[in-house]
Amino acid sequence: MERANAWQKYTSKKDLKKVMDFGENYRQFLSKSKTERECVAFFEKKAKAAGYINIEDAIKEGKKLKAGDRVYAINKGKMMAIFNIGTESLEAGLNILGAHIDSPRMDLKQNPLYEDSDIAFFDTHYYGGIKKYQWVTIPLALHGVVVKKSGEVINVNIGEEESDPVFGISDLLIHLAADQMDKKGSKVVEGEDLNVIVGSIPGFDKDNKKEKDAVKNNVLKLLKEKYDFEEEDFISAEIEVVPAGAARDFGFDRSMILGYGHDDRVCAYPSFMALVDTREKLKKTACALLVDKEEIGSVGATGMQSKFFENTVAELFDLLGDYSELKLRRALTNSKVLSSDVSAGFDPNYASVFEKNNSAYLGRGLVFNKYTGSRGKSGSNDTSAEFVGEIRSIMDKDNVYWQTAELGKVDQGGGGTIAYIMGNYNMQVIDSGVPVLSMHAPCEVISKVDLYEAFLGYEAFIKYA
Repeated sequence: MERANAWQKYTSKKDLKKVMDFGENYRQFLSKSKTERECVAFFEKKAKAAGYINIEDAIKEGKKLKAGDRVYAINKGKMMAIFNIGTESLEAGLNILGAHIDSPRMDLKQNPLYEDSDIAFFDTHYYGGIKKYQWVTIPLALHGVVVKKSGEVINVNIGEEESDPVFGISDLLIHLAADQMDKKGSKVVEGEDLNVIVGSIPGFDKDNKKEKDAVKNNVLKLLKEKYDFEEEDFISAEIEVVPAGAARDFGFDRSMILGYGHDDRVCAYPSFMALVDTREKLKKTACALLVDKEEIGSVGATGMQSKFFENTVAELFDLLGDYSELKLRRALTNSKVLSSDVSAGFDPNYASVFEKNNSAYLGRGLVFNKYTGSRGKSGSNDTSAEFVGEIRSIMDKDNVYWQTAELGKVDQGGGGTIAYIMGNYNMQVIDSGVPVLSMHAPCEVISKVDLYEAFLGYEAFIKYA
């Protein structure tokens, strides 16, 4: 059952411009927001401009919320929830768009800086599922924060401006790579070899003699001059190593976007924008829940397995003057969720790992995955047929172009999302998102029309579910 190509929907210049403009705004967001903290900072600025208030301020001021109010909550700078309060009681449940804002990358270790053979390096630990060989010989940037013992937070962003230096990981030249080329792909570059080159000029003492670890010390001197932190401050730093440079239009027709972090910011952005752009009063309270740590199992205080969302809904009940533990439990049980995460786009170059009748295709719109998991649906949410039927009705009602998919052939591999965690609350949950080529690579590809259909689909869901 082949789905129609969504581009055929946009035959007028006016309608096509909407797709392209939305894609351009997203491209700019993706270029600037390469860490969870940067995503939250971007969304908070947008939320404030759209009239949302911080839930902490509402609590301090003793403000009582009502239908039509717009509030947001932030968890440790790396997780965010925004709410459009509906006319029904929260007890009736929320319509939730859940996406994650972390992406595969490399993190600096706590003692990262060292020197070897007159070259200074940062030692890293990769985060999430990556093909390690893809990260060598590409320009890399450093994004993150350094927190000093005083509590002062220093923001670090090096490698994005034309005037900035970039960094990188060397690879073995082909002339000496006979043994390397015989290795399995998982062993061509190993985790402990992902060492980022950061400098090569040594410092000298007053007698012009080379110091011990002179290159390392020169790097520390430069960091002290520019950012005013010491080597020991790396211990309380979170610095991510990500591909340098802006996301770019892809293809002669500019129909696609090439960039780092589509997984899963390509779902987080339209989820957020669906709430911001919906100005009418909603029947049910709508939420865009943007979480951290999905790529490593949704664990920790800023992952979906934390109590942040549950506690925030409890605070909403209290601000609405209607809190009880039983009502909170009912609200969670009665909620409906689009677990918005990317799907593997069918790639004709690697057709053997896909099953064509049950694959997601670039240009055919928003993707729904009844189940994810791997080999026998292990770890899957597996949505009920009733909820799938409801979603079909909602999408068709608003003329949203959509498709269904699995993640490749049955025994080929698989993956997971936050859907099963939401399902643990007894919510109705289905995975949905945008198809991606080269998922988890330093640069991934999405179609602008799929992005826009996702936005329209998310709007329809919060209005009609």
